[in-house]
Amino acid sequence: EVTVVLLGWLGAKQKHLKKYADWYTERGINAVTFVIPMSDMISFKAGGKAEQQIDHLAHHLLAWMEEEENGKEKHLFFHTFSNTGWLTYGVLLERLLQKNNKLLDKVKGCVVDSAPVAEPDPQVWASGFSAAFLKKKSVTTRKVDVLDILKHSSEEAHETRLQADVTEQALVSMLEKFFSVFLQLPYVKKRLSEVVTILSKQQPKCPQLYIYSTADRVIPAKSVESFMEEQRRSGRTVKACNLLWSPHVDHFRSFPDIYSLQLNIFIRECL
Repeated sequence: EVTVVLLGWLGAKQKHLKKYADWYTERGINAVTFVIPMSDMISFKAGGKAEQQIDHLAHHLLAWMEEEENGKEKHLFFHTFSNTGWLTYGVLLERLLQKNNKLLDKVKGCVVDSAPVAEPDPQVWASGFSAAFLKKKSVTTRKVDVLDILKHSSEEAHETRLQADVTEQALVSMLEKFFSVFLQLPYVKKRLSEVVTILSKQQPKCPQLYIYSTADRVIPAKSVESFMEEQRRSGRTVKACNLLWSPHVDHFRSFPDIYSLQLNIFIRECL
Protein backbone atom coordinates (compact mmCIF):
# COMPACT_ATOMS: atom_id res chain seq x y z
CA GLU A 1 0.00 0.00 0.00
CA VAL A 2 1.40 3.38 -1.05
CA THR A 3 0.53 6.89 0.10
CA VAL A 4 1.89 9.99 -1.62
CA VAL A 5 2.45 13.06 0.55
CA LEU A 6 2.07 16.30 -1.41
CA LEU A 7 3.91 19.19 0.28
CA GLY A 8 2.74 22.57 -1.01
CA TRP A 9 4.60 25.71 -1.99
CA LEU A 10 4.55 29.03 -0.12
CA GLY A 11 1.07 30.53 -0.39
CA ALA A 12 -0.48 27.28 -1.66
CA LYS A 13 -3.88 26.20 -0.42
CA GLN A 14 -5.36 22.71 -0.28
CA LYS A 15 -7.41 23.42 -3.43
CA HIS A 16 -4.21 24.07 -5.40
CA LEU A 17 -2.94 20.56 -4.62
CA LYS A 18 -6.22 18.85 -5.52
CA LYS A 19 -5.32 18.26 -9.19
CA TYR A 20 -2.10 16.54 -8.12
CA ALA A 21 -3.92 14.46 -5.49
CA ASP A 22 -6.53 13.48 -8.10
CA TRP A 23 -3.77 12.46 -10.52
CA TYR A 24 -2.37 10.01 -7.96
CA THR A 25 -5.72 8.65 -6.71
CA GLU A 26 -6.73 7.92 -10.32
CA ARG A 27 -3.72 5.60 -10.38
CA GLY A 28 -4.64 3.84 -7.15
CA ILE A 29 -2.26 5.77 -4.88
CA ASN A 30 -3.62 7.34 -1.69
CA ALA A 31 -2.86 11.06 -1.45
CA VAL A 32 -2.28 13.34 1.55
CA THR A 33 -1.93 17.10 0.98
CA PHE A 34 -0.14 19.49 3.31
CA VAL A 35 0.40 23.25 3.23
CA ILE A 36 1.94 25.69 5.70
CA PRO A 37 0.29 29.13 6.02
CA MET A 38 2.60 31.87 4.77
CA SER A 39 2.67 33.64 8.14
CA ASP A 40 3.93 30.48 9.84
CA MET A 41 7.00 30.22 7.59
CA ILE A 42 8.45 33.27 9.35
CA SER A 43 8.46 31.17 12.53
CA PHE A 44 10.81 28.66 10.91
CA LYS A 45 12.59 27.36 13.98
CA ALA A 46 12.51 24.29 16.19
CA GLY A 47 9.21 24.42 18.06
CA GLY A 48 7.79 27.21 15.89
CA LYS A 49 4.27 27.13 14.40
CA ALA A 50 5.46 25.68 11.09
CA GLU A 51 7.23 22.79 12.78
CA GLN A 52 4.31 22.12 15.10
CA GLN A 53 2.14 21.54 12.03
CA ILE A 54 4.80 19.33 10.45
CA ASP A 55 5.01 17.34 13.72
CA HIS A 56 1.26 16.77 13.54
CA LEU A 57 1.62 15.41 9.98
CA ALA A 58 4.63 13.27 10.98
CA HIS A 59 2.65 11.79 13.88
CA HIS A 60 -0.16 10.71 11.53
CA LEU A 61 2.25 9.27 8.94
CA LEU A 62 4.13 7.29 11.60
CA ALA A 63 0.87 5.98 13.07
CA TRP A 64 -0.28 4.92 9.59
CA MET A 65 2.99 3.10 8.86
CA GLU A 66 2.88 1.28 12.19
CA GLU A 67 -0.70 0.04 11.71
CA GLU A 68 -0.96 -3.54 10.58
CA GLU A 69 -3.47 -4.12 7.83
CA ASN A 70 -3.81 -7.66 6.50
CA GLY A 71 -0.03 -7.99 6.44
CA LYS A 72 0.27 -5.33 3.72
CA GLU A 73 3.57 -3.47 3.65
CA LYS A 74 3.14 0.30 3.70
CA HIS A 75 5.26 2.74 1.73
CA LEU A 76 5.53 6.50 1.35
CA PHE A 77 6.10 8.57 -1.75
CA PHE A 78 6.78 12.31 -1.53
CA HIS A 79 6.00 15.09 -4.01
CA THR A 80 7.33 18.49 -2.94
CA PHE A 81 6.77 21.95 -4.40
CA SER A 82 9.21 24.86 -4.27
CA ASN A 83 11.67 25.39 -1.43
CA THR A 84 8.87 25.45 1.16
CA GLY A 85 7.69 21.94 0.28
CA TRP A 86 11.28 20.72 0.01
CA LEU A 87 12.24 22.08 3.46
CA THR A 88 9.05 20.55 4.89
CA TYR A 89 10.18 17.22 3.44
CA GLY A 90 13.52 17.69 5.21
CA VAL A 91 11.83 18.16 8.59
CA LEU A 92 9.68 15.06 7.98
CA LEU A 93 12.80 13.02 7.15
CA GLU A 94 14.33 14.27 10.39
CA ARG A 95 11.30 13.01 12.31
CA LEU A 96 11.50 9.59 10.61
CA LEU A 97 15.21 9.36 11.47
CA GLN A 98 14.53 10.28 15.09
CA LYS A 99 11.86 7.58 15.36
CA ASN A 100 13.72 4.80 13.53
CA ASN A 101 16.17 5.22 10.67
CA LYS A 102 14.85 2.00 9.10
CA LEU A 103 11.66 3.94 8.34
CA LEU A 104 13.56 5.72 5.55
CA ASP A 105 13.49 2.40 3.68
CA LYS A 106 9.71 2.84 3.51
CA VAL A 107 10.17 5.97 1.35
CA LYS A 108 10.09 4.71 -2.25
CA GLY A 109 10.49 7.92 -4.24
CA CYS A 110 10.53 11.70 -4.14
CA VAL A 111 9.47 14.20 -6.80
CA VAL A 112 10.91 17.70 -6.34
CA ASP A 113 8.96 20.31 -8.34
CA SER A 114 10.57 23.79 -8.69
CA ALA A 115 13.33 23.31 -6.10
CA PRO A 116 15.78 23.42 -4.45
CA VAL A 117 18.07 26.27 -3.59
CA ALA A 118 19.99 24.67 -0.74
CA GLU A 119 21.75 27.80 0.50
CA PRO A 120 19.67 30.36 2.48
CA ASP A 121 19.53 32.97 -0.30
CA PRO A 122 17.71 36.26 0.57
CA GLN A 123 16.89 36.86 -3.11
CA VAL A 124 15.19 33.46 -3.46
CA TRP A 125 13.18 33.92 -0.25
CA ALA A 126 12.21 37.45 -1.33
CA SER A 127 11.09 36.24 -4.78
CA GLY A 128 9.12 33.38 -3.22
CA PHE A 129 7.29 35.58 -0.73
CA SER A 130 6.65 38.23 -3.39
CA ALA A 131 5.13 35.60 -5.70
CA ALA A 132 2.98 34.33 -2.81
CA PHE A 133 1.76 37.86 -1.97
CA LEU A 134 1.02 38.89 -5.57
CA LYS A 135 -0.18 35.49 -6.80
CA LYS A 136 -1.29 35.70 -10.47
CA LYS A 137 -0.17 39.33 -10.73
CA SER A 138 3.42 38.27 -10.16
CA VAL A 139 5.90 38.23 -13.04
CA THR A 140 6.97 34.79 -11.76
CA THR A 141 3.67 33.30 -12.94
CA ARG A 142 4.08 34.44 -16.54
CA LYS A 143 4.91 31.84 -19.11
CA VAL A 144 7.53 32.90 -21.66
CA ASP A 145 5.38 32.81 -24.76
CA VAL A 146 5.47 34.60 -28.12
CA LEU A 147 1.66 34.80 -28.21
CA ASP A 148 1.75 36.39 -24.76
CA ILE A 149 4.16 39.05 -26.02
CA LEU A 150 1.90 39.78 -29.02
CA LYS A 151 -1.15 39.90 -26.78
CA HIS A 152 0.45 42.58 -24.63
CA SER A 153 1.90 44.53 -27.55
CA SER A 154 -0.46 47.51 -27.27
CA GLU A 155 1.00 50.57 -25.53
CA GLU A 156 -1.69 50.58 -22.85
CA ALA A 157 -1.19 46.92 -21.93
CA HIS A 158 2.57 47.37 -22.02
CA GLU A 159 2.33 50.36 -19.65
CA THR A 160 0.14 48.41 -17.20
CA ARG A 161 2.60 45.56 -17.27
CA LEU A 162 5.56 47.84 -16.64
CA GLN A 163 3.81 49.39 -13.64
CA ALA A 164 3.14 45.92 -12.21
CA ASP A 165 6.79 44.98 -12.74
CA VAL A 166 7.99 48.14 -10.97
CA THR A 167 5.66 47.41 -8.03
CA GLU A 168 6.95 43.87 -7.80
CA GLN A 169 10.59 44.98 -8.03
CA ALA A 170 10.01 47.37 -5.12
CA LEU A 171 8.39 44.60 -3.06
CA VAL A 172 11.20 42.13 -3.83
CA SER A 173 13.81 44.74 -2.93
CA MET A 174 12.13 45.42 0.42
CA LEU A 175 11.75 41.70 1.18
CA GLU A 176 15.34 41.02 0.20
CA LYS A 177 16.54 43.52 2.81
CA PHE A 178 14.35 41.83 5.41
CA PHE A 179 15.55 38.31 4.56
CA SER A 180 19.19 39.43 4.50
CA VAL A 181 18.73 39.99 8.24
CA PHE A 182 16.19 37.22 8.98
CA LEU A 183 18.24 34.40 7.44
CA GLN A 184 21.25 35.42 9.53
CA LEU A 185 19.36 35.17 12.83
CA PRO A 186 21.21 32.47 14.79
CA TYR A 187 18.15 30.26 15.44
CA VAL A 188 16.97 30.52 11.81
CA LYS A 189 20.44 29.92 10.38
CA LYS A 190 21.00 26.92 12.66
CA ARG A 191 17.63 25.33 11.90
CA LEU A 192 17.93 25.76 8.14
CA SER A 193 21.43 24.30 8.25
CA GLU A 194 20.17 21.23 10.16
CA VAL A 195 17.33 20.59 7.70
CA VAL A 196 19.42 21.19 4.57
CA THR A 197 22.14 18.86 5.92
CA ILE A 198 19.56 16.06 6.16
CA LEU A 199 18.34 16.79 2.63
CA SER A 200 21.91 16.87 1.32
CA LYS A 201 23.44 13.93 3.18
CA GLN A 202 20.72 11.73 4.70
CA GLN A 203 18.03 11.33 2.07
CA PRO A 204 16.46 7.88 1.60
CA LYS A 205 18.15 5.65 -0.97
CA CYS A 206 15.07 5.88 -3.20
CA PRO A 207 15.15 7.55 -6.65
CA GLN A 208 14.64 11.32 -6.92
CA LEU A 209 12.96 13.18 -9.80
CA TYR A 210 13.54 16.91 -10.27
CA ILE A 211 11.07 18.81 -12.46
CA TYR A 212 12.22 22.37 -13.02
CA SER A 213 12.54 25.10 -15.64
CA THR A 214 15.17 27.45 -17.01
CA ALA A 215 12.42 30.11 -17.07
CA ASP A 216 11.72 29.81 -13.31
CA ARG A 217 12.19 33.31 -11.84
CA VAL A 218 12.16 32.13 -8.23
CA ILE A 219 14.43 29.06 -8.23
CA PRO A 220 17.44 29.30 -10.58
CA ALA A 221 17.87 26.19 -12.75
CA LYS A 222 21.61 26.15 -11.99
CA SER A 223 20.85 25.72 -8.26
CA VAL A 224 18.63 22.71 -8.98
CA GLU A 225 21.25 21.19 -11.28
CA SER A 226 24.02 21.77 -8.74
CA PHE A 227 22.06 19.97 -6.03
CA MET A 228 21.17 17.10 -8.39
CA GLU A 229 24.85 16.63 -9.20
CA GLU A 230 25.67 16.57 -5.49
CA GLN A 231 23.06 13.85 -4.97
CA ARG A 232 24.41 11.81 -7.89
CA ARG A 233 27.91 12.01 -6.43
CA SER A 234 26.54 10.68 -3.13
CA GLY A 235 25.26 7.59 -4.97
CA ARG A 236 21.58 8.51 -5.30
CA THR A 237 19.55 7.72 -8.43
CA VAL A 238 18.57 11.11 -9.85
CA LYS A 239 16.19 11.78 -12.74
CA ALA A 240 15.63 15.24 -14.20
CA CYS A 241 13.22 17.07 -16.48
CA ASN A 242 13.88 20.69 -17.47
CA LEU A 243 10.66 22.03 -19.02
CA LEU A 244 12.49 25.20 -20.17
CA TRP A 245 9.55 27.63 -20.50
CA SER A 246 7.16 27.05 -17.62
CA PRO A 247 6.96 29.42 -14.63
CA HIS A 248 7.58 28.52 -11.00
CA VAL A 249 5.34 25.65 -9.71
CA ASP A 250 3.37 25.87 -12.96
CA HIS A 251 4.93 22.96 -14.84
CA PHE A 252 1.91 20.63 -14.63
CA ARG A 253 -0.48 23.32 -15.88
CA SER A 254 1.90 24.42 -18.64
CA PHE A 255 2.85 20.95 -19.88
CA PRO A 256 0.32 18.43 -18.50
CA ASP A 257 1.18 15.63 -20.93
CA ILE A 258 4.95 15.80 -20.40
CA TYR A 259 4.53 16.17 -16.64
CA SER A 260 2.19 13.14 -16.48
CA LEU A 261 4.53 11.07 -18.64
CA GLN A 262 7.52 11.89 -16.43
CA LEU A 263 5.56 10.96 -13.29
CA ASN A 264 4.25 7.72 -14.80
CA ILE A 265 7.74 6.58 -15.83
CA PHE A 266 9.20 7.56 -12.47
CA ILE A 267 6.50 5.80 -10.42
CA ARG A 268 6.98 2.59 -12.42
CA GLU A 269 10.70 2.71 -11.60
CA CYS A 270 10.09 3.34 -7.89
CA LEU A 271 7.21 1.04 -6.98
